[in-house]
Parts: sequence; structure tokens; C-alpha cells
Amino acid sequence: MVLTESIMLPLGSTAPDFDLFEVVTGQRCRRSDFDDQQLLLVLFICRHCPFVKHIQTQLADLGRDYQTRSVGICAISANDADHYPEDAPSKLREMAEQLDFRFPLCYDETQAVALAYRAVCTPDFFLFDHDRRLVYRGQLDDSRPGNHQPVNGKDLRAAIEAALAHQPIPSPQKPSIGCNIKWKPGVNPPALR
Repeated sequence: MVLTESIMLPLGSTAPDFDLFEVVTGQRCRRSDFDDQQLLLVLFICRHCPFVKHIQTQLADLGRDYQTRSVGICAISANDADHYPEDAPSKLREMAEQLDFRFPLCYDETQAVALAYRAVCTPDFFLFDHDRRLVYRGQLDDSRPGNHQPVNGKDLRAAIEAALAHQPIPSPQKPSIGCNIKWKPGVNPPALR
């Protein structure tokens, strides 16, 4: 495990397109599937990372809490499943079903989507407004494995609530921290700050 901070993509960046395999339904999931939603939240997660395991129940709660509030949520796992079999699509499906995710969990086999978003860690969060411009990138909350802070999603939830109300996003935005995305051999990961 390499402890990694999110790159903090510039605010106002446009949400890159995606067309990925969704691990539960076996269908394709596209960015355009969320066009009718006011906001789009893209999460880069995986199954084996202790940082994701630490917050996975809160992620499931987010899906339940916002499923009727015009917030499209899409989770993406981009880890190299050949070297990290816990992050293979079949294992991701088990995770999504066990946690009762109310949002798609997709597998980015080529890692092209993670590269386009400049995602570098799990978890890594990207919140986009109706025009699909980035309004928040950063941590879920202050909790980390072992630091005894509550897992309540306060930072991300505050950003979502502000964006839904067309209000300024609270600042400062703190970077997410987690395991580095497990890149395939030959993939040149995004440059860190």
C-alpha cells in the first residue's frame, strides 16, 4: 500500500465521458446515463483498500440518501485485477451486493477513465454540477483507519447540499487520502502534485 493524496483536479474541469461495464447488471454505464440529474458524483473505489473498507458503509448510505435527490452517483474501480484479484469484476459485484449499493459500480479495465479523471487513489471523489463542471474534489470526511474520527461524510455531503442549493461549496477542500490506484504495467499514471 502506498499512501496517496488526490491530485485535486482544477475546479471547473469538465467531467470526462465514460462507457464502462457495470459489475452487477452486466450492462454498459455511460456518463450520459446521468444527464437528467442535477449533479454527478464519480467515486473511484476498490474492494481491497483499507481506506475504502473503512468508509464503505457511508458510501452505501450516500447512495440511499441521495437516490431521489437528483444526484447521479457512479463508482468506478480501475485497479489491475490481474495483480489484485480482490478487485476483479466478480468480487466487485459481491461488494456492491453485500453493501446494497444504490448506484452503479463499474470496472475500468483499460484504466483510461481513471487516467481521464486524473484519479490516483482509492477513494477519490469528483462532484460535478449540471453543466458537468467540477465543483468539489476531495475527502469524504476527516476519518481515516485508526484515527477515531467519525465516518459521517461531512465534507462530501456539505458539498453536495451546497451544489443542490446552488450555493458556494464550503472551503477549503481537503484532498482525499487512500491507497494508490494499482496501475497496470506500462500505464503512465497521472503526475502527483
